[in-house]
Amino acid sequence: MDTPLNTAFDLFDELPMPLTSRRKRPVSKTVRRTPSRREADRFFRHVVSSMRNGVLAITRDGAVAEINAEAYRIFQTKRTPSAIGKHFSVVLAKHPDMVRVLHSAFELRHLPNRAELRLKSTGKVIGYTLSHVRDQRGGLMGVVVFFKDLTKVEQLEERERLRDRLVALGEMAAAIAHEVKNPLAGIEVMAGVLKRQVTDADAQSILNDIINEAKMANQIVHEALEFVRPIRLQVEHTQITDVLHTAVTLAEGKVPRRDIDLRVAIDEGLPPIQGDHHQLTQLFTNLLINAFEALEGRGAVELVAHEGLLEDDPHAPTGETHTLTRTVVVDVADNGPGVPKDLRDRIFNAFFTTKPQGSGLGLAIVRKIVDAHDGRIDITTGAKGTRFRVTLPVSGADDWFEPKSQASHFPTIDD
Repeated sequence: MDTPLNTAFDLFDELPMPLTSRRKRPVSKTVRRTPSRREADRFFRHVVSSMRNGVLAITRDGAVAEINAEAYRIFQTKRTPSAIGKHFSVVLAKHPDMVRVLHSAFELRHLPNRAELRLKSTGKVIGYTLSHVRDQRGGLMGVVVFFKDLTKVEQLEERERLRDRLVALGEMAAAIAHEVKNPLAGIEVMAGVLKRQVTDADAQSILNDIINEAKMANQIVHEALEFVRPIRLQVEHTQITDVLHTAVTLAEGKVPRRDIDLRVAIDEGLPPIQGDHHQLTQLFTNLLINAFEALEGRGAVELVAHEGLLEDDPHAPTGETHTLTRTVVVDVADNGPGVPKDLRDRIFNAFFTTKPQGSGLGLAIVRKIVDAHDGRIDITTGAKGTRFRVTLPVSGADDWFEPKSQASHFPTIDD
C-alpha cells in the first residue's frame, strides 16, 4: 500500500528534468520497496515502546490495545503480554481514580488537553492528555491517553512555594520577635523579683505560673525564628551514630521517659555522611521528643539505623541507566495511637499541632533540615503506631551546602 510520502516521490520521478540532469542520471533506476504491513506494525510498536511518556490505548469496548513499558513503570504494574485484550479496569485495578478518568473519556465530547491526577494508591502525580481514536467516517474506535510522571516536578514546585512562604514568614517573625522578646524577658525578671519578696503561698503559685508562661512564650518565639531563618549547613564528615546517641540524651532531658521502653539498634560500620552535626542532632531530637509525647509515658520507641541504597532519579524514563546512591536510613517508631487520617497531610505544616502546649514547629523544622541535607522523610502511621523514616545520602550535593569556612553568621535577637 502506497503512503502519501511514497506517492510524492513517485510523482517527483516522473517530472521532466533538465538536459544536464538527464545526462548525469544513472541508467539503472533505484527500486524503492514499500514496507509490508507487518514491518510497519512492528515499527509502530517499537516507536510506542520507546516513548519516554506513558501510552495506554483502549478500544471502544474497553479492551487494552497497547500499553508501553513507561506506563507499566508509572502504574507500578508487572509487565505481562496478557494485559493486551483485557479490560482496562482489570489491568488498572489498583488505580480506580485512573479507571474513572478513562470511563468518562468515552462520554465526553471535548477531552482535556492537559490535566493532572494524583494516584492515591502510589502518591504519584501524573500529567495526562486524552485523545479519541476515530475511523475514516469519524466513528469512535477507542481512546488513547498519553501521560508523564510529574512527581519530582511537583516536589520541586512545592519546595519553591515553601521557600517563598518562608521568606514572607521570616520577615514577619523577625519583626514580631524584636517587639515581643524583650517584654517577655522583662516580665520573667520582674515576676522573679516579686516572687522573692512575697511569702503568701497563693501569690507564689501565681507568680510561678507567670514565669512559666513567659518562658513558654519565649520558647515559641525562639522556635519561630529557628524555623524561618535560612539554614546554612556547616558541612563535615558526620558519624550518624554519635548524632543519634546525642539526640537520645537531649530528648530524655526534655521529656521524661517514665515507663517508655526505648530500643536502640544502630548497625556497626555506618559510613560517615556529609552533614551538619548540630542540625542533624536537632532533627532526631525532635523526632524522639515527638514519639515520647505521643506515648504519654507508657509504650515503646524504636530507634533503628542501617545503610541503604537509593536510586538517584527513581522517576527516570525506562531504559535509562539508574545509578544508586549510598544512604543512611534512620527509623524512629512508636507504638502509640498513630496520626488520624485527616491530619496526616498537615503534620509537617508550620504552626500545626494537636498538643495543648505545642508550638507546631517541631516536625516543620525536621522536614526543613532533611530537605537541606538533600534527604527525604516518610511517615507510616496507623492504629499500631507511627514510624518516621529519614533517608540521608552519604555524599550530598556539594552545591546545596555552605562550607564550614564560609558559613554566614546570622544574628539572633540576643546579638
